Amino acid sequence: MFLMGALLAASLVAAAVGIVVVLVLLNHPPLPVPGTYALVALILASSAVAVYCYGWFSVTTGGPFPELCTSRNDVGADLAAIKQQYWPLRNACVYSDGSTVEYVSMSVTVFVCLLAGAASVSAGTSVYLRERVGRTSGVVS
Repeated sequence: MFLMGALLAASLVAAAVGIVVVLVLLNHPPLPVPGTYALVALILASSAVAVYCYGWFSVTTGGPFPELCTSRNDVGADLAAIKQQYWPLRNACVYSDGSTVEYVSMSVTVFVCLLAGAASVSAGTSVYLRERVGRTSGVVS
């Protein structure tokens, strides 16, 4: 629990610092294009980690849908357990008759995947542009 809290704090700080750097750069000469893509990748990846940590804490403290697990299902079986899974973030209500009702936090999962995918594309673009600039200038990095 402490590690996830530290990861959440670090990702929020990294995203905030990235945004502040972008705002500062608006008043100063811009970074080289590969550096800009790398900064965007940092902001997106940090945001993805922060959203995932939020979802993790939500599942750990009872899930994003705790009120949907009723004490009895439609047949009358008692709630036996609530199982939690951390990727994808979901809760499962398990009843004494063996039936299971799952609730998946699709909004968190989709948002994390979109941010992580955009961060990967931005990081790849940064690397590609950095190598391309190095080839055209004759500098081997």
